[in-house]
Formats: sequence, C-alpha cells, structure tokens
Amino acid sequence: MTYDPEKDALKNLGTRLNDARNQPIDPTRDTGNDESEKGNALGLAFRVGVELISAVAVGTAIGWGLDRWLDTRPWLMLVFFVIGGAAGILNVYRMARGFGYAAGYQTHNSNTQPDDGTREDEGK
Repeated sequence: MTYDPEKDALKNLGTRLNDARNQPIDPTRDTGNDESEKGNALGLAFRVGVELISAVAVGTAIGWGLDRWLDTRPWLMLVFFVIGGAAGILNVYRMARGFGYAAGYQTHNSNTQPDDGTREDEGK
C-alpha cells in the first residue's frame, strides 16, 4: 500500500471545516477593508466618469447624425450635446441616490400611509 496524501486530506476535511466554523471571530484581525474601500471608491469614480462621458458621446453622435441627415449643421448636434449632458448628470444622480432604472424608484414606506387604507391628504 502506498500513502495517498489526497485521501488523508479528504478524511480530515470535515474536521478542519468544523474547527474553522467554531473558531471565534477576532474583531481586531485585519480584514483588508482598506484596500477594498479604495477599490470601491476607484470603481465608483470610473463609473461616474463613464456615465457622463458615454451619455454626452451618445447625445452628440445622435445630434451629428441628425444634422447630416437633415442638413442642419451644427444646431441639432449642440442640442443633443446638452441633452446628453443632462442625461449623464441624471444617471449619476440616480446612481448616487441608489435609485434603479425601473418604475417606482423608492421602496414603499409603511409609515407614510395610515393603516385604514385611506390617504393622508383626503378631506383636506
């Protein structure tokens, strides 16, 4: 018989998993959150930049295409440049506020409605 370290490791796997699960969590242990927070901030900064630049680029491209088609240079490109910038700012605002892109941006708060099913502003 030969010694197989993989079989020995598999036999001890359950014991090692239980030991790891039962160890108390040390709150002073460094979890590396500093690096992940920096990564999250960098990712957020890149996302804001991409949202703004892509919205302006798409708006400008649409305006340029319409200007070429309708021969109205440069007016539609300027109009859609502004619309693209506004759309980019709106996207960044939605991202910063945590809104989604679906209808009903905010979750229903049960504290704003009375329990009897009537609206608060009825009869006023």
